[in-house]
Order: sequence, then structure tokens, then C-alpha cells
Amino acid sequence: MSKVVMHNVVSVDGFIADPDDQVGPLFDWYANGDVPLDERGTAKVSQASAEYVRPTWAGIGAMVIGRRLFDITDGWQGKPPAGDHVVVVSHRPRPDGWHPEASYHFVDDVAQAIAKAKELAGRRTVAVAAGDVGGQAFALGLVDEVAMDVVPVVFGLGKRYFGSVDGRHLLEDPHVVIQGDRVLHLLYRVRR
Repeated sequence: MSKVVMHNVVSVDGFIADPDDQVGPLFDWYANGDVPLDERGTAKVSQASAEYVRPTWAGIGAMVIGRRLFDITDGWQGKPPAGDHVVVVSHRPRPDGWHPEASYHFVDDVAQAIAKAKELAGRRTVAVAAGDVGGQAFALGLVDEVAMDVVPVVFGLGKRYFGSVDGRHLLEDPHVVIQGDRVLHLLYRVRR
């Protein structure tokens, strides 16, 4: 059975983007090291970050994202950034003619999206993008772990890591704490 991990890069004050969906310096750590993350070498990070990110990405079988992220990235042109499948939570269908070969699935319910992603991932991890969709999955009790790549920047306003979750939810102490260069990788189990 696959585990469901909510993930994103986040500012120290809990934002994944500014109010205009701009990420500012949140992803700068992907270019501040000497160790390539993949064979293309477009992202180079510190050794500590590489040792954390590589196996994390390799373990992903499917991703769950919202339509907003899909639209902003154009679905990464039909090539998932990690894993083999992407499930998009949207009330709108796949755009006409958009990469018909891509393993992207459009569903209009967060719980159905998680179920579909688990089916597609098999024993591998389901990665849920933080933000509104991730927050909904978290609030529904569908998230097993919370992964944060915390960057030392304060946004003050913006798109919240947990979306519009209201109420208190407890996490266990982090079982992974790795200091990279300009990023702190944290992984928490969700307390049941």
C-alpha cells in the first residue's frame, strides 16, 4: 500500500508562493550546489540535499495536484516532474488536444484523486502538492506524512502551505531533518 506525502517548498512563515503565484527565492536552492539531481544536470544542489531528494523523487509513483498548478506549469508539457502519473483535481476536463499520450487523469474530488493516485502508484509514494488541494487531503485525514523544504525567507502574504485548513492537527516530531544549503528538509508523520 502506498503512503501519501504532502510536499512543497515553503517559506519560514508558511507560504508556497506570493499572492500572485510567484515563488520568488523559494526554488533558488535547486541551483546553488555542485551535485546534479538528474542526468540533465539542470538542477544542482548541495550533497546533503541530493542525498535526500534523489531517493524521495525515485520513490514517487503518482502526484496529485490542483488545476491551478497544472495551468501555471502547463502540466510540465505532459511529463510528470516525478513519478509516472499525475492526477489533477479539477472541475474542468483535460484541455482538448493536450498531450493525449500523457498519463494525466482529471477528477473533480480530492478523495477520488487520492484513491486514483494510490491505484496508479501501487507500492510507491503518492506525492500531494501542498496548497489548497493538499490542505483538503490533509483535513480529510488522507495524508500520512508532511514534507517541507523550508527556505529562509519571509513572504508575509501569499498561498498557504496548508491551504485553508482550519482547526488543529498534530504531527509527530520530524523523523527526517536535513540541512542543505539555503534549505531545511523536514519530514513529519501525521499523528492519528
